[in-house]
Amino acid sequence: MACNQDHRYNIMYNTLPEDQGGSGRHKFAGCAYDAGFQLGLLRQENLSMNLNSLPVSQAGTVRHRSPHTAFAQGYLDGVRESYN
Repeated sequence: MACNQDHRYNIMYNTLPEDQGGSGRHKFAGCAYDAGFQLGLLRQENLSMNLNSLPVSQAGTVRHRSPHTAFAQGYLDGVRESYN
Protein backbone atom coordinates (compact mmCIF):
# COMPACT_ATOMS: atom_id res chain seq x y z
CA MET A 1 0.00 0.00 0.00
CA ALA A 2 1.19 3.54 -0.69
CA CYS A 3 0.52 6.67 1.32
CA ASN A 4 -1.03 9.57 -0.57
CA GLN A 5 -1.22 12.06 2.30
CA ASP A 6 0.20 15.54 1.77
CA HIS A 7 2.77 15.03 4.52
CA ARG A 8 4.91 13.18 2.00
CA TYR A 9 5.93 16.62 0.68
CA ASN A 10 6.84 18.15 4.05
CA ILE A 11 10.28 19.72 3.69
CA MET A 12 11.23 18.77 7.26
CA TYR A 13 11.95 15.26 5.96
CA ASN A 14 14.85 16.65 3.94
CA THR A 15 16.85 16.68 7.19
CA LEU A 16 16.48 12.92 7.74
CA PRO A 17 19.29 10.64 6.62
CA GLU A 18 18.79 8.54 3.53
CA ASP A 19 18.10 4.85 3.97
CA GLN A 20 18.09 2.74 0.83
CA GLY A 21 18.85 -0.62 2.38
CA GLY A 22 17.74 -3.04 5.02
CA SER A 23 14.34 -3.31 6.60
CA GLY A 24 13.52 0.38 6.17
CA ARG A 25 13.90 0.39 2.41
CA HIS A 26 11.01 2.21 0.74
CA LYS A 27 9.02 2.45 3.97
CA PHE A 28 7.23 5.74 4.46
CA ALA A 29 9.08 8.04 6.83
CA GLY A 30 6.09 10.40 7.07
CA CYS A 31 3.85 7.75 8.62
CA ALA A 32 6.74 6.59 10.83
CA TYR A 33 7.08 10.16 12.12
CA ASP A 34 3.35 10.37 12.83
CA ALA A 35 3.41 7.07 14.74
CA GLY A 36 6.34 8.24 16.86
CA PHE A 37 4.68 11.62 17.46
CA GLN A 38 1.50 10.01 18.77
CA LEU A 39 3.48 7.81 21.17
CA GLY A 40 5.45 10.86 22.28
CA LEU A 41 2.29 12.82 23.05
CA LEU A 42 1.32 9.98 25.38
CA ARG A 43 4.88 9.76 26.74
CA GLN A 44 4.70 6.06 26.01
CA GLU A 45 7.64 4.25 27.59
CA ASN A 46 7.56 0.95 25.69
CA LEU A 47 8.34 1.93 22.13
CA SER A 48 8.11 -0.20 19.06
CA MET A 49 7.60 0.44 15.40
CA ASN A 50 6.34 -2.23 13.04
CA LEU A 51 8.00 -1.45 9.72
CA ASN A 52 5.70 -3.89 7.94
CA SER A 53 2.70 -1.79 8.94
CA LEU A 54 4.06 1.32 7.19
CA PRO A 55 3.02 2.20 3.67
CA VAL A 56 5.64 2.35 0.95
CA SER A 57 6.81 5.61 -0.53
CA GLN A 58 8.69 6.51 -3.64
CA ALA A 59 7.50 10.10 -3.93
CA GLY A 60 8.05 13.48 -2.42
CA THR A 61 10.56 14.58 0.19
CA VAL A 62 10.31 11.25 2.01
CA ARG A 63 11.82 9.28 -0.85
CA HIS A 64 14.60 7.08 0.56
CA ARG A 65 14.44 8.71 4.02
CA SER A 66 15.01 6.70 7.17
CA PRO A 67 11.78 5.58 8.85
CA HIS A 68 13.78 4.76 11.99
CA THR A 69 15.03 8.33 12.32
CA ALA A 70 11.60 9.70 11.42
CA PHE A 71 9.98 7.62 14.18
CA ALA A 72 12.56 8.77 16.74
CA GLN A 73 12.19 12.43 15.71
CA GLY A 74 8.41 12.14 15.85
CA TYR A 75 8.61 10.68 19.35
CA LEU A 76 10.89 13.48 20.53
CA ASP A 77 8.66 16.15 19.00
CA GLY A 78 5.58 14.50 20.52
CA VAL A 79 7.09 14.44 24.00
CA ARG A 80 8.04 18.11 23.67
CA GLU A 81 4.53 18.97 22.47
CA SER A 82 2.99 17.08 25.40
CA TYR A 83 4.36 19.69 27.78
CA ASN A 84 2.48 22.54 26.05
